[in-house]
Amino acid sequence: MIKSIIASTLAIALFFSACSNKKRVDALYTNGMVYTVDSAFAIQQAFAVKDGKFIAVGATDSLLQIYTSDSIVDLQGGVVYPGFIDAHCHFYGYGTGLQTVDLVGCKSMEEMVQRVTVFATANPTIKWITGRGWDQNLWVGKQFPKKDTFDVLFLDKPVLLARVDGHAALANSTALKLAKVTSSTRLIGGLVEVINGKVTGILVDNAVDLVTKVIPEKTIEEINTALLQAQRNCFAVGLTTIVDAGLDKKIVDAMDALHKSKELKMRIYAMLNPTPENKTHYYKNGIYKTDYLNVRSFKIYADGALGSRGACLLHPYNDRPNYSGFLLQRPLYFDSIAVECAQYGFQMNTHCIGDSANRYLLSAYAKVLKGKNDLRWRIEHAQVVNDTDFDAFGTYSIIPSVQTTHATSDMYWAAERLGNERVKGAYAYKKLLYQNNMLANGSDFPVESINPLYGFYAAVARMDANNYPEKGFQTENALTREQALRAMTIWAAYANFEEKEKGSIESGKMADFVILEKDLMKAPIRETRDAKVKATFIAGEKVF
Repeated sequence: MIKSIIASTLAIALFFSACSNKKRVDALYTNGMVYTVDSAFAIQQAFAVKDGKFIAVGATDSLLQIYTSDSIVDLQGGVVYPGFIDAHCHFYGYGTGLQTVDLVGCKSMEEMVQRVTVFATANPTIKWITGRGWDQNLWVGKQFPKKDTFDVLFLDKPVLLARVDGHAALANSTALKLAKVTSSTRLIGGLVEVINGKVTGILVDNAVDLVTKVIPEKTIEEINTALLQAQRNCFAVGLTTIVDAGLDKKIVDAMDALHKSKELKMRIYAMLNPTPENKTHYYKNGIYKTDYLNVRSFKIYADGALGSRGACLLHPYNDRPNYSGFLLQRPLYFDSIAVECAQYGFQMNTHCIGDSANRYLLSAYAKVLKGKNDLRWRIEHAQVVNDTDFDAFGTYSIIPSVQTTHATSDMYWAAERLGNERVKGAYAYKKLLYQNNMLANGSDFPVESINPLYGFYAAVARMDANNYPEKGFQTENALTREQALRAMTIWAAYANFEEKEKGSIESGKMADFVILEKDLMKAPIRETRDAKVKATFIAGEKVF
């Protein structure tokens, strides 16, 4: 009896001794399917989180022997991934768009008018009617809309309705008058459409800016509301870091203030607009970096969009002979800003859609980069590339920053613009990947959906929401599942100079992760697009 009591006492003492020797952490997650997306693409079962970072990743039994916590979460086989990163989007623009007319998916001019009318009736006090999302390629005849109906409906109220890609817009006469845009208006890198001597209301690329400049600036309250609404929606689809392509200092400062007040928790990599104010401030003060905000790049526009025929092509459009689009600036501008970015230590990220724009910017980069380097300059979109120009990405270590959903959105009409031969060099993601053995994938939202799984599906299956085409679009450039996941995690982090702090589930990195209902690596590929997010975490905190 005494021996039994002694044995029991000893066992209890050993138990408490073992517990006291364990390292205490904030949370311990066990029994999961954890895709670390490390260099070996290892799959683990468990991980420990302390002070907002992963401190250990491994087998459940091993971690339970070493760590203890008041929060031990049994994942019960749940699938965990690093927090998703959108490598190119318009986060703030998406947020402001939630306060305007949603024109995405309009199947006709009539539906567009109906949506605007409903919005105007519901918001009678607004001074400007703005919206975004129409796409004439979805309409019978595929013709640009005209302002006439909006002139009649809104005689005394300005209207500006952007195309889905943001590179064209429709303005009514009131808006054009306020911006002093007429049939004789001429500008570099833009077009005011005139038919039979009359302005139609269609503005392309830099011409859109003539009107947006006269729209009253948003208040700080409106800016904050937009950012927080965008954050809420993005958390719901598993995004933990976004790259906001094209911001002014005022918006960056608002983001920073919301981060410091802990209201905004989305991690943001900010690409600055190359305005005089931005350049003056950031060239003088240099890179700005916190755990939540990284400001070290400039976003440049080389050309417009393929859908609005603003992309700059080497040869004329297949469906508009004698017209090849245009660059948005004089060629020497791109050379000079490349020199500036290199001089002041900023990453240069340039929007290039057409093969001519891609060729010119690759050449401008080459003059500065000279060969292999670690400056990580990026070509945003890299949408149409001539076969002789792909090698330049590898030769000069230029990162392709692509949006795989663009391929499956544009595939219905891309060949009409480019012709059957030239389209083969478009949306060539695998060919681009092989140049540096990596690429970064984003969505360009609100041009496309904010859901990163749509991009994963488009990259691998090369099909759209309707699972069209049955055998995929130009599948020779499809990515593998592993490549697609890396492109929205660790490779996207690398493109932001952040691969040492995020993008994979490894000890020492930020505890940003997402739990999905499906295994993206094993589920039937058609099920991956609509997989639901069960939870999203930033710095170990559950934000969705």
